[in-house]
Amino acid sequence: MAEIKQNQIVEEPGISNAPLKGVDVIKGYLKSLPSDPGVYRMINLEGDVLYVGKAKNLKKRVSNYAHPGRQSIRIQRMINQTRSMEFVTTHTEAEALLLEANLIKKLTPRYNILLRDDKSFPYILITGDHAYPQVLKYRGTRKRKGEYFGPFASAGAVNQSLAILQRAFLLRSCTDAVFASRTRPCLLYQIKRCSAPCVEITTREAYARLVEQARSFLTGRSKTIQKQLAEEMQDLSENLQFEKAAVLRDRIKAMTNIQSHQDIQAPNIDEADIIALHMEAGQACIQIFFLRSGTNYGNRAYFPAHTADALPEQIMEAFLGQFYANKIPPKLILLSTNVMEKRVLTDALSERAGKRVDLRVPSRGQKRGLVRLALENARKALNRRLVESASQRRLLDGLAEKLGLDHAPDRIEVYDNSHISGTNAIGAMIVSGPEGFIKNAYRKFNIRADKEDTEFQPGDDYAMMREVLTRRFARVQKEDPDRSRGQWPDLVLIDGGAGQLGATLEVFGELGIADVSVAAIANGPDRNAGRERMFLPDRAPFSLDSRDPVLYFLQRLRDEAHRFAIGTHRSRRAKDMKRSPLNEIQGIGSVRKKALLHHFGSARAISEAGLADLEAVDGISRSIAERVYDWFHPED
Repeated sequence: MAEIKQNQIVEEPGISNAPLKGVDVIKGYLKSLPSDPGVYRMINLEGDVLYVGKAKNLKKRVSNYAHPGRQSIRIQRMINQTRSMEFVTTHTEAEALLLEANLIKKLTPRYNILLRDDKSFPYILITGDHAYPQVLKYRGTRKRKGEYFGPFASAGAVNQSLAILQRAFLLRSCTDAVFASRTRPCLLYQIKRCSAPCVEITTREAYARLVEQARSFLTGRSKTIQKQLAEEMQDLSENLQFEKAAVLRDRIKAMTNIQSHQDIQAPNIDEADIIALHMEAGQACIQIFFLRSGTNYGNRAYFPAHTADALPEQIMEAFLGQFYANKIPPKLILLSTNVMEKRVLTDALSERAGKRVDLRVPSRGQKRGLVRLALENARKALNRRLVESASQRRLLDGLAEKLGLDHAPDRIEVYDNSHISGTNAIGAMIVSGPEGFIKNAYRKFNIRADKEDTEFQPGDDYAMMREVLTRRFARVQKEDPDRSRGQWPDLVLIDGGAGQLGATLEVFGELGIADVSVAAIANGPDRNAGRERMFLPDRAPFSLDSRDPVLYFLQRLRDEAHRFAIGTHRSRRAKDMKRSPLNEIQGIGSVRKKALLHHFGSARAISEAGLADLEAVDGISRSIAERVYDWFHPED
């Protein structure tokens, strides 16, 4: 992408006793706006970005907002909320589109069509920085040298493909460090998942041939490879080398297994994404299939947020810009719906890919059949979502009735703690709403009370809960004082009983929070599911019918919070267990730690070393050696 001209215009539209807003603000900027391509941002009184837009001509595009009577009700509302604007000029309209997509993803303005849940996709990487290349799953930017194959729609699809690739081509999956330290074959060699190049059971030339075969297979030349292996297997059988022939037989079988799991085959299409949009009941679903080397690498559904008056062409265009903002587009993108500015979008995606990208809405043939299949998947995915959403809304209505709430909650926050005898204590918050769990809103809290509060006792659940809630709500009071950003819950649900409820009410009283509903759910006798007790302020504890759908809903919320808390706790505990004891020794920084580990091989070997051995390490003085020795031998 060419360099963007960062001519940001932030001048005030004029001086007045009263702050300007809406049309007056916009007219003030028009006096100094250039006629260049660029991106503009409309900002409200609180400094939040309302809308990000692109323009071929900034002055001309922004001038349209100076005539709100020509705009829809939604745009009129946005104009009225505008208090300032910011601008960035670019060299071309294509650059403006790319910048717009990046800013929308970063700022999530409320009046833009937003792509939600845009997680990175996994790839298969054959490394190119080692004499014996490694095959592995890879996420993130393509910084490591090697060949990337993908993207795959899910980590599960990659893991399955890797397992089969290991059987078919016997490539190593171990890290370079493990490879260098091996003195004998590992288990993967014993179960015929690796050719053991680490101990030279296979030669470099033979391993390079396996790598080339895997590369050919992943680039669509599977039939050629299978034919070659079949011929080799036949030759070995004729020469009575049945054991070697059986190895090739298993490899051929593994390759066939990969192909049999592909429900879409398009051998005539080398590289393409198939993207289809279905709209119903005011919601949209976009289904995308990844075709690489004629093989289906999986599919994923997206549900972009948009206003009721958004057109299919607008939604598709916004999706493409945001989706490919951090991904390399393929050379062919098949669409079910045209876009409004096809030429500009094509130029932008081609610039992003470094090659010509073809956007096409096929009308017949194989490509049309692929789009029709993606469209049918989009329709089914949206129907499932609508059904789930309706069920979720009924559950929220039922929950409001059971707990005596004024209305069904749009945001429920559930809190739980996890620890072992007070160590590695973790607080966890999960969030749920009308569309289910909102996982990007989950939060974890490393409990600090054991380090700061002298009265704190390890394992004190009440103290932990008070700390978590204090930190959470003191922060949201600061960041969203007028409750306009959707960060405040309608209901706080605590995993616990009367004690946890009391701790929560105590925190809310100290912070002056009186309008957030609170409830606690405690396990029944012997932790039996279905016998849970509900605790609410100013109300006697009660239980719901064991077959009540609302109880099942509450159990699901509690279990999700428990899962998240336990997982976070285990991760922290595992990290602590792996932490080197050298980190605790004063005066041992990264350089000295590296020198010691390089010399002795492990922390355990260092702990067993004598004083003279420690002194023999480069960079370790007599005093440092004594400090290390005394740390591991305090009784001496």
